[in-house]
Amino acid sequence: MAKVLEGPGMGLMKKWGILVPNYAVVTSVDELKKLGDANEWLKQSKLVVKAHEALGSRFKLGLVKVDLDWKGAQAAAKEMLGRQVGSITVSQVIVSEMVPHKDEYYAAVKSTRDGAEILVANCGGIEVESNWDRVKKLRLEIGDQPSQQALEKLAKEAGFSGAVARKVAAFAGKLFTCFDSEDAQYLEVNPVVARQSDGELIALDAVTLLDGDARFRHTDWNFPFAAEFGRAYTKPEMEVMAVDSKIKGSVKFIEIPGGDTAMLPAGGGASVYYSDAVVARGGKLANYAEYSGDPPDWAVEVLTEKVCSLPGIKNIIVGGAIANFTDVKKTFGGIIAGFRKAKDDGKLKGVKIWVRRGGPREKEGLEAMKALREEGFDIHVYDRHTPLTDIVDMALGKSK
Repeated sequence: MAKVLEGPGMGLMKKWGILVPNYAVVTSVDELKKLGDANEWLKQSKLVVKAHEALGSRFKLGLVKVDLDWKGAQAAAKEMLGRQVGSITVSQVIVSEMVPHKDEYYAAVKSTRDGAEILVANCGGIEVESNWDRVKKLRLEIGDQPSQQALEKLAKEAGFSGAVARKVAAFAGKLFTCFDSEDAQYLEVNPVVARQSDGELIALDAVTLLDGDARFRHTDWNFPFAAEFGRAYTKPEMEVMAVDSKIKGSVKFIEIPGGDTAMLPAGGGASVYYSDAVVARGGKLANYAEYSGDPPDWAVEVLTEKVCSLPGIKNIIVGGAIANFTDVKKTFGGIIAGFRKAKDDGKLKGVKIWVRRGGPREKEGLEAMKALREEGFDIHVYDRHTPLTDIVDMALGKSK
């Protein structure tokens, strides 16, 4: 699951016919001034300025300013940009048109085990949290589409009537279309407002969670995903994400500063298993990583290079269970190429490499790994008959 910041989330909703206010995401006051020269709404409208980061409680932190004129918006952007909040530095702000309104509503779509739920309430903003019993739900089975009749019934159950009920039903239908078409796992608009000038429903905010592994299906996803660990993604993490978006299969990489045991496991289950084993035995993880789904060897090579570049590592664990279809020799070919490149670049000095794997062509793959000893690598290779946690014990000096 990948979180998308408000600007790209609003862009996706606009793509599917949902009305949103005019907005712009900027990284500097100079950029904002240039946009003002080309977009009259920035100078003619009342404006809202918000920190465009994965931060909660932005109002309480002073990172949301409302009812601003053009000069006030520039001042607010200047005040917010560069501000340090915990481990996050505010690097962007979103400036949007302030939409005069009286009533606020709530709408969302979320994935469930059996399909999806559409949620609607005739209250919104912070009010919805204390009135959750007013949120009404329409449950859908996998593959089902909501009918107009069902959506209007949902709106009426939520307390809407007449023309407003029809507008809410249409809004919820468009939100579901966006959810379904964009491989979303959760979409929330809070608040949805009725614009004072014409009564049209406008999405004033967006919470967007997408299936990050579906990126290859969406050539217009030209935005980065929001960091999930209270900090911006590092350059190596973003480079691996870029590779992951282009391939069949998957490669993942997250850095953990201060660790000395690097992970290069095959499969999400093995990655969690090995990580837990390292921590349980008193080790310090330097990263989270995985490759799975039979990715191409070049992608695994890129991942390996990033793992080998982690500072202060003493061990690299190349672990995995017994693969069903991932070609062990092929993916090991990518790892071996990455090891060789790292060694040529002066890395891996004093680093021990521990390998345990089974699966298609494991014999050839393990033999190729063992051959690295002749090239000066401190590598220890084991087959499917060695318990997974044994190499963790050996790497951490817990057993022989």
